[in-house]
Amino acid sequence: MNESVNFEFSINNGIAIFKLNESRFDAAIAGLVKAEFTISLSEEVNKLIVDMSQVEYCDSSGLSALLLAFRILQAEEGKIKIASPQKSVKTLIEISQLDKILPIYNSVEEAIKEFNNN
Repeated sequence: MNESVNFEFSINNGIAIFKLNESRFDAAIAGLVKAEFTISLSEEVNKLIVDMSQVEYCDSSGLSALLLAFRILQAEEGKIKIASPQKSVKTLIEISQLDKILPIYNSVEEAIKEFNNN
């Protein structure tokens, strides 16, 4: 069992960016990521970009963590965007039809631009 998760978290101009620096987003780290989301997504944060550029594999546990972030943000009338997922991760999100609530962007910059336009 993994005891830690490698990630970066920053807030710029009211937009939180969570970059997961792990190749696998599965049950081994999903609980730790959920804990980070629970701690980090406070009332001050209502815009979140999850940078998935390093993630090569994601399973239902990883999706569950993303859905937790969505629910936390939704309670604060916030929004989440997924940035830079690799093809397999993007396909999983689309097949599970979660792209309807977890919009996917090609880059963090594109997601920031979309937040700033709305």
